[in-house]
Amino acid sequence: MTTRDVPAVNRLLKRAYEQHRAPIMDLVAAQTRDPFRILVGTILSARTQDGTTAGAVERLFARVKTPAELGALSEREIEGLIFPVGFYHTKARMLKQLPAALAEKCGGRVPDEIDALCQLPGVGRKTANLVRALGFCKPAICVDVHVHRICNRLGFVATKTPLETEMALREKLPRRYWITWNSYLVAFGQTCCRPARPRCAECPVARWCKTGHGLSSP
Repeated sequence: MTTRDVPAVNRLLKRAYEQHRAPIMDLVAAQTRDPFRILVGTILSARTQDGTTAGAVERLFARVKTPAELGALSEREIEGLIFPVGFYHTKARMLKQLPAALAEKCGGRVPDEIDALCQLPGVGRKTANLVRALGFCKPAICVDVHVHRICNRLGFVATKTPLETEMALREKLPRRYWITWNSYLVAFGQTCCRPARPRCAECPVARWCKTGHGLSSP
């Protein structure tokens, strides 16, 4: 796959995305358009299945609408609301620290710049890029394990880490595709181009795949 192939591949990935349930953070974004909720939801979603994240998001946001309301909860209360998301003890601690960090570093508002977002507790580049894209509709390339794996399987990049993939995509992927690229590839990675036993026979972009039918890849 080359940059010339991106429009055709993107059209097919968009079609596949529209046929399946959207990733959880796309649903949160569509329902709220609230950068704070998107930030909190993205923190909760790390290393957690979408169904589990959805339940935690629903319980937490039934109690919390603003950073101040989140800060008013104890760490133990947050744990109870978000359990059983992965690493819920650590995530509860990060969420407890988040309102104070927003007030101190960002004037109480969720920032829209990657470097500023990465200064917040529990936020790395993947989370920062997703918040910028979904919360502010600004170009950002969020690279998770699905994006990293699929871009390498397609031969669009040849990288060893998600950070390397992000930097490579910034060079190769036209900016008009940045915001939706993660959403399309995450949905595709969950349903078709899975880590183990990918459904190559059903793959709409198989003609561009350098990996082949089910061979191992990142």
